[in-house]
Order: sequence, then structure tokens, then C-alpha cells
Amino acid sequence: MENKKALLIIDIQNDYFEEGANPLNGSLEASLHAKKLLEDFRKKSLPVIHIQHFSTREGSTFFIPNTKGVEIHENVTPVGDEKVIAKNYPNSFRDTELLDYLKTNDITELIICGMMTHMCVDATTRAAKDFNFTCTLIGDACATKDLEIQGKSVAAFEVQKSFLAALNYFYSTVKSTDEYVHGN
Repeated sequence: MENKKALLIIDIQNDYFEEGANPLNGSLEASLHAKKLLEDFRKKSLPVIHIQHFSTREGSTFFIPNTKGVEIHENVTPVGDEKVIAKNYPNSFRDTELLDYLKTNDITELIICGMMTHMCVDATTRAAKDFNFTCTLIGDACATKDLEIQGKSVAAFEVQKSFLAALNYFYSTVKSTDEYVHGN
């Protein structure tokens, strides 16, 4: 039986863009790649799931409910019957209907993109694999930011490369948008 696939777009929301409360490096470029994936899935009438983060932590500075920043970015705005799932944690499966929705719709393969690579994309991809989904992570349709550890700065492109490298092989197959779109 062939895998039934769905596109999972994680947290491509306004706060991660230039005018937002927590801008990421390369968010616009990543969203344009995600838009290309989204158009491909729509053209093929394949399922699309949008994940939207709402911050409920005390002291949160972004993804605050009822703000423009929490809204899904215009490059990947949901249309029609595309599923939108709200979450409050980095892992898109935690305390959400995502797993039940995927099982109910017999989805066995996830094409994953979104923001932030080092946080929500990583947590969700690892959880998806643990739930036995076949995962393809579209690296250039993801974005992250500079991080700091023990007083040392790690550039966003290094964070991105490291997380994609760590997720490749066991947890997912990492591809570019063009590799995926033209290879399927």
C-alpha cells in the first residue's frame, strides 16, 4: 500500500518575520519555499495541515493570542478545508488533535516545513518519527535564528545546518524544495 502523504506547515506566523516580535534569519525565503510546496500539494489535491502556535506561557513576548503576530503569514494562508491545528508547545503533537487527525485520515507520510528549525520543527519531526510516520523535512522551507551557548554565539546558518544534519537519516530525509517538488 502506498503511503498517504500530507504537508505539515509549522508556525509560519507573522511574529517570525521582519516586523514581528521574534524575527528569524531567512524567514521570508523559507516562507516562499513553503508556498511553493503548498501550491504543489494544492495542485495535486493532497492534504495540508497548518500548525499555529499560541503562546500561553507567562511572560511570553511573541505569538500572543489576538495579535497580528500570531496570525499565519500571508505566503501560506490556509484556504478551503485545509486543517489548522492550534498548539501551545514546541511539539505539534503535544496536547493537540494532530495524531488523531493523521490516523483518522490514514496519513502515513509527512512532508514537513516551518519555523523554528531548532525548536518546533525539530520537536515535531522527532515525535512524528516516534509515531511511525515517514518524514521528509524540506530544509530550505525552514528558518531559525542565531543562538547562544555558554557565552558563545552560534550563527543561524550553522544552527540550521546542524539541526538538518541531525534530523537527516533516522528521523527524516532532508531535501530542498526543488528536489522534493521535481522528484515527486
